[in-house]
Amino acid sequence: MKENFSVQPPDSLGSVVAGIDVGGTFTDLLLIDGRDGGRVHIAKTPTTVDNQAFGVVSALGATGFPIDGIDLIVHGTTTTTNAVLERRLAKTGMITTRGFRDVIELGRRTRPQAYGMTGSFVPIIPRNLRLEVSERIEASGTVRTPLDEAEMRDAVKALIEAGCESLVIHFLHSYANPAHERRAAEIAAELWPNGYITSGHALLSEAREFERGVTASVNASVQPILERYVERLREELGAKGYARDFLIMNGNGGMISARFVTRESAKTVMSGPASGVIAAAYTGKRAGYENLVTYDMGGTSTDVALIRNAEPAVSNEIEIEYAMPIHVPMVAVHTVGAGGGSIARVDAAGLIQIGPESAGANPGPICYGRGGLEPTITDANLVLGRLAPKKLLAVENPVTVERVTGIFEEKIGKATGLSGVEAAGAVLRLGNMKMAGAIRMVSVSRGHDPRDFALFAFGGAGPLHATALARELGLPKVLVPARPGITNALGCVVADLRHDFVNTVNQPVAVLNETQLQAVLERHRNEGEELIGKEAVKPETIHVTHSADMQFVGQTHIINVPLPSSSVTRHELQSLFEKAYFARFKVELPEIRANLVNLNTSVTGVRPAIDLSRLIDPAGRAKTLDEARREIRPVWYGGRWHDTPVYAREKLPLDAVIEGPAILEQMDATTVLEPGDRARWDADGNIIIDIGEA
Repeated sequence: MKENFSVQPPDSLGSVVAGIDVGGTFTDLLLIDGRDGGRVHIAKTPTTVDNQAFGVVSALGATGFPIDGIDLIVHGTTTTTNAVLERRLAKTGMITTRGFRDVIELGRRTRPQAYGMTGSFVPIIPRNLRLEVSERIEASGTVRTPLDEAEMRDAVKALIEAGCESLVIHFLHSYANPAHERRAAEIAAELWPNGYITSGHALLSEAREFERGVTASVNASVQPILERYVERLREELGAKGYARDFLIMNGNGGMISARFVTRESAKTVMSGPASGVIAAAYTGKRAGYENLVTYDMGGTSTDVALIRNAEPAVSNEIEIEYAMPIHVPMVAVHTVGAGGGSIARVDAAGLIQIGPESAGANPGPICYGRGGLEPTITDANLVLGRLAPKKLLAVENPVTVERVTGIFEEKIGKATGLSGVEAAGAVLRLGNMKMAGAIRMVSVSRGHDPRDFALFAFGGAGPLHATALARELGLPKVLVPARPGITNALGCVVADLRHDFVNTVNQPVAVLNETQLQAVLERHRNEGEELIGKEAVKPETIHVTHSADMQFVGQTHIINVPLPSSSVTRHELQSLFEKAYFARFKVELPEIRANLVNLNTSVTGVRPAIDLSRLIDPAGRAKTLDEARREIRPVWYGGRWHDTPVYAREKLPLDAVIEGPAILEQMDATTVLEPGDRARWDADGNIIIDIGEA
């Protein structure tokens, strides 16, 4: 269900908006000056790993636009994602129900290697910092054992003495009755030296103790890290004259004020990939393509996601690594370890393998000239003529194409009987197959036909491979945005304010109390509106969307079912679930009762529309194709060389039509048109490519 209603008109705040995305190698910035007809400023500067705030300020300075003249800064951050994946976390303690301190370690009895007998797993909080107290609430919400407050105080003191900076309070069945967690938090607040106290039910009010406990543990472990970063950034921006509030992108694709973001820090995990998907949905809707598969290829990995009816798929079942479920709503992004820096090798069986090892940013691919000696996908594109050696960014000591080709022959060709060029072609083909598999995971495996979608290609390397992937998968069109390499920064500019809520019900539909269901959904809505009302940025309208997580009684698999209104009846719930189940599995099981697991609500504050038509300066466009052509060079397609025209994309006229093969170069990306492809442009400068026959 989507309810729309207007709020007070937005004030002038937001006329000059800067979106900033911090990546592993580069910090990307897109600034749109609404007071100058939507003039665009773009910057791409090296990420400062030790203190990302320096890189953010550097990117702002590189635009030449005065920082104190910016009305709004929106920031996508990798701070929490990197902290979790690299386990650089604040020392955190947990207090839980007696007898249940090992829940977050036992998990779901799965294995790190599904088909292996070995593997390792390190829980977020070590066992010696997980303490137990006497208390017990049943699944019905009934108190069986009252909270022992003296034990609670002793446990808090013990964790303080152990040097813990953050605290998690995680009691059994707190979703059904949070009274003990609330009282425990009050006791802890009297003793704990800071505000880093996370109650499991307050962050995630759903059943499943393992998932709720891990989510709360992640939140507590990254809270101090995120707050320190936000404060450093606030200080750096303040020193440059920026005195306003700034917003942080959450993993659900919405934004939240930096003043509030650390309370639910876990929600910022995966904020970078989410911003790219949000930009794709926004751009695609303006271009008339509301069903998209997004394809974001970077240096170390490729992220893919699905967009239907201009709405990104959002899931609260994300597991970012083994035994690391973070059950807060996030844009459903599937990641594979195939990026521009993925290393190619020949295994013991004589087969070519791609990744997951990556050359990273340092030393990087061979062609970067930083000492890399292992062939990568980026190097294969260079050997095959798809990349121009003189157009590569961040090259320190140029390496000749002949040298790179020789390494392909030495490392790949000798073991497989291929020449250097043929080896590069094989690496490119295998890399494309791996990325095509990721796209099938978000489309075919979820019951969607890829032919019903267009491929939205972005990231520094996405447009290099997009047409080959579309041809492999049968997607009829590829949409390449005006600025593929800074699409994540664009997502920060166009994103809306958003708050998500979830409550566990876990009852058969046949016995539900409809009045109570409506009360839960209305409470979600009211809380969301209140939170949005506290933001410094005022939206134009508010959208409210309700859904239910449902399953057949006795099953464990959950399906998310959109709800038409907050006053849905039991009969409607059963019918909606059966339709959703059939759409997913093509099976009708009307005789089996449905179970309502969770009720979900998203409250979105929609910001004013952003004009994208000046992402490429119209004044720089040529009048003819010949004026925009840079050269003709041989490029390898389908096993042989083709003489291929190379164009400066920023100079191409909007009414141009280009038949492949062709190469389109710009500052932040290179787009490849294969033989048989046909490209045209729209008013926003997006490339729409019709895929030809193989």
